[in-house]
Amino acid sequence: MKTPKGLQDLIDDGVIDEVLRPLKSGKEASVYVVRSGDEIRCAKVYKDMAQRSFQARVQYQEGRKVRGSRAARAMGKATRFGRKEAEAAWKHAEVDALYALAAAGVRVPQPYGYFNGVLVMELVVDADGFSAPRLGEVELSAETARAYHRFLIRQIAKMLCTGLIHGDLSEFNVLVGPEGPVIIDLPQVVNASGNNSARTMLRRDVSNITISLSRFAPELLDTWYAEEMWALFELGELHPDTELTGEFEFDEHEADVDSVMQSIIDAREEAIIRQQGREAAAEED
Repeated sequence: MKTPKGLQDLIDDGVIDEVLRPLKSGKEASVYVVRSGDEIRCAKVYKDMAQRSFQARVQYQEGRKVRGSRAARAMGKATRFGRKEAEAAWKHAEVDALYALAAAGVRVPQPYGYFNGVLVMELVVDADGFSAPRLGEVELSAETARAYHRFLIRQIAKMLCTGLIHGDLSEFNVLVGPEGPVIIDLPQVVNASGNNSARTMLRRDVSNITISLSRFAPELLDTWYAEEMWALFELGELHPDTELTGEFEFDEHEADVDSVMQSIIDAREEAIIRQQGREAAAEED
C-alpha cells in the first residue's frame, strides 16, 4: 500500500520497515499496522489540530503539566503559540500516560516510542493473531463478564493510584486479547488531583464499563466501585493492591444531587457512545 503521510520518515529512519495496512481512522488519529524487523506493531498518527475541536478538549486539559508558565498562560488565552503548545501537550499526554501506566502494571499497549507525531506501540491481537475485537463486539458468559469487570475495575484503580483517570473509557476503547481486556486510547487522560471534573470522569468511566458488562451479568449494576475508590483516594488510602468491595455507604442526611445528575449524564453518555459505535460500524461496512 502507499505509505501514509507521517510514516515515511519513520521508514527512512529505520524505526519501521513497512506499512502493512490501515487499522482504524478516527477524528483524532489514524492507526496503521506496521512491521518493525520481525515484529508486527501499530503506529498511531495524530491528526492536525485544525481537523479536531480544540474546545472539546479543554475540560480534559485542566491540571496537566506544561513546559513553563509562558506556555501555560498562552494556552489559557488560546493564542497561536498557546494552541501550538496545547497541541504538543495533547499528543504527549497519551505517550506519557502509556509509559507511566505500563510501568505501573496497568494492561495497556506497550509503547515503543514517539517519533515526529507518531506513536509506535504494541498491536493487540486475538488468539488467532488478528486484530483484537473491542469489548462491545464480543459475547460473554456471565462468569467471564464478572471476571472482566473485576479486572477492569482493578486497572482503573491502578490508574488512579498513579494519579490518572482515563476520562473516556467505554466498551469501544477496551480490546479483548487472549489474556483479557486491554485499555487503549488515552489522549484525554485526566490528572486526578488537578482537574475539578476528575471525580465525575472516574464515575463515568466505571459506569460505562459496568453498564456494558451488565448485559451479561445484571448484578454488576448494584456495585459502587467509583465512589469507593474515590473516597479511598481522597484519604490517601487507595493502593494498587487494595481489595475493593463495590460497596459504599452514602450520606442519607444530605440530598445527593450530584449522584442524581451523574446518573443522567451516564445514561446520555452511554447513548452517545453506542450511537458512535453504530456509526463507526456502518462506515466500516
